[in-house]
Amino acid sequence: MTAAPTRRPRLVPSRRLALAALLAWAGSSGAQAQSLVDLYEAARGFDATYLSARSQYDANLAKAEQARAGVRPQVGLGGSATWSDRNSSANVLDGSYNNQAVTLSASQPLYRPANSAAAEQGRLSVSVAEAQLQAAEQELIVRTTQAYFDVLAAQDTVTFVQAQKAAVAEQLAAAKRNFEVGTSTVTDSREAQARYDLVLAQEIAAENDLRVKKLALDQLVGRSGVAPKPLAVPVALPALAPADPQAWVGLAETTHPSVLQATQGLEIARLETEKAKAGEKPTLDLIGQYQVARGPSSSSAIPGYVRNNTGTVGLQFNLPLYAGGALQNRIKETLALEDKARTDLEAARRGVAQATRSAYFGVLSGQSQVKALEAAEASSQSALEANQLGYQVGVRINIDVLNAQSQLFQTKRDLAAARYNVLIGGLRLKQASGQLKGEDLQAVNALLVP
Repeated sequence: MTAAPTRRPRLVPSRRLALAALLAWAGSSGAQAQSLVDLYEAARGFDATYLSARSQYDANLAKAEQARAGVRPQVGLGGSATWSDRNSSANVLDGSYNNQAVTLSASQPLYRPANSAAAEQGRLSVSVAEAQLQAAEQELIVRTTQAYFDVLAAQDTVTFVQAQKAAVAEQLAAAKRNFEVGTSTVTDSREAQARYDLVLAQEIAAENDLRVKKLALDQLVGRSGVAPKPLAVPVALPALAPADPQAWVGLAETTHPSVLQATQGLEIARLETEKAKAGEKPTLDLIGQYQVARGPSSSSAIPGYVRNNTGTVGLQFNLPLYAGGALQNRIKETLALEDKARTDLEAARRGVAQATRSAYFGVLSGQSQVKALEAAEASSQSALEANQLGYQVGVRINIDVLNAQSQLFQTKRDLAAARYNVLIGGLRLKQASGQLKGEDLQAVNALLVP
């Protein structure tokens, strides 16, 4: 028995129009399109919020060095020159003279517990500054990715609406032809016209939304007319690894910038208490001085001007006895602030854990939505083809075909948006756990059209 030849399925008009619109957009955008990594690098050099964070980081480093100056030597150079005129009742004492002196002085703290605590605070503040800059970089990654996929989602909406408009226009033309030959009622034409007018309004709104989203991306990266590369379809979205929310929370509790800042903030608060207590302790400094002075002789046996070179080395001790109660109340203040810092650290850990779990289940839910929408897309395509065939043979009316078309294009748009949300959600999960880095964009970049 000879097998029947395989018949190639005919591409229905609406499906053919949608595919043509998608291919046209991909072809036009691919020539001048920029990848996600390219636009992120551009944003790093242009975004005002990120550049402000970098400047703040540099300022914090300089401020940390200022705190360390308290345990280092202090050296100063001073000079003076005076002129005097004396008019005495004893004429022999009349005259004018001048004095000059140059003094080089230095001191080295030997025991200053407050300065030592301040220097340690400076060291810890560098870690705080690094955590703040890390948070700003992670936020820039997410903002750039969000703006990138916002443009793609808006472009998808325009593409699908235009494809739907073409399909509805074809259905409207068919309804009019059938009405003219008497095979359908005027209701079919009016329903198709109403749907066509509605799609036109949707197209206007979609095009305006696309313009707004493109302007936002242009402003972020400092370029005009940015065209992001579209997502390659079909696409295999990356799986969650590790596939355990508690594992992500464990990472967040040790590496998240907010937790790191709060941890260092607690240590800085403890050192502030030490500084306050050090106000009641003595201080000891090593001091030295060398002076070169020139002036009139004070002895009649040595007339004229003389020069004196004087060197001094010694220890300087100071012990505060009473300061009106300021020191004791300062200690009470710093102890209360230390408790506050401890509570802030616990709040940061709880907040990060909650945000990490929410981000994890958000990605998990998004992946399930993508799978469901992929099945819905195939079902909607089959339903449209069945309704078109039923309309041709007279068992379906025009509104059935129009509804099936709307459902198909809505499903396509939702599926594209769901894929974008999963990719963005994956980056947000890494941000919530404190693991997000610029290199993570490479994995997303690999899913784009080359």
